[in-house]
Amino acid sequence: MSLIYVSSESIKEFIHLVQNEKVKPSKNIATLDLFNLIEETLGFNVKYVTKEHLRTFAKLALVEGHNDPSDRIIISQSLTEKMPLISSDTKFPKYRKQGLDLIVNR
Repeated sequence: MSLIYVSSESIKEFIHLVQNEKVKPSKNIATLDLFNLIEETLGFNVKYVTKEHLRTFAKLALVEGHNDPSDRIIISQSLTEKMPLISSDTKFPKYRKQGLDLIVNR
């Protein structure tokens, strides 16, 4: 059985999008219930941002055309934990030179 982790930063972004009605979940679900959906229904483990992740974030070099701090926190978590990151973001491959193990989801 493989474990899938989701960054607390991703959850924060998702809640923000739901609250601003930019994303509509397929089920009528309150934002407070999103943790239950993610952890219990989908079976993902939440990986919370720590001091070590922020230290990696502080050292992470900016790449041209990308300055989204939330994305960079998620990348920093992946680097710190030495865990592959699954993303469809077209700017994430630019971080491979800094050691990011990226699985591109198309």
